Amino acid sequence: MAQHVKILGILHIVFSALGILAAIAILGIMGGIAGLVGATDHSQDSAVAIPILGGIGVFLFILLRVISVPGLVAGIGLLNFRPWARILTIVLSALDLLSIPLGTALGIYGFWVLLNRETEQLFSGAPAPMAPRY
Repeated sequence: MAQHVKILGILHIVFSALGILAAIAILGIMGGIAGLVGATDHSQDSAVAIPILGGIGVFLFILLRVISVPGLVAGIGLLNFRPWARILTIVLSALDLLSIPLGTALGIYGFWVLLNRETEQLFSGAPAPMAPRY
């Protein structure tokens, strides 16, 4: 299960990094649109639209960052087998279920990995029970 925990950590880092990249792209796109409107149209309507476009871009940037950063932190914590990262990732897995289809798959995989008895022992620091040899 240790390998699955590492894979889950990497998946959370990648999923969160994509969210942060999307946030940066949205900020750039909305800022670019606001710049184009300001450069091409000098009417009263464009003076009203520019701050609205910029505000929407900033809002979406902050929203996507706030949603993505905990997954990045949880992924790094999972790679280091931190007990708090297991709890945080269980919460994030529940929230990931709402993000269809990739988030749902990540959430189900997260539950399968983190709610396993062997995984609980990995994070508690207790040695795993040995299977009897025959």
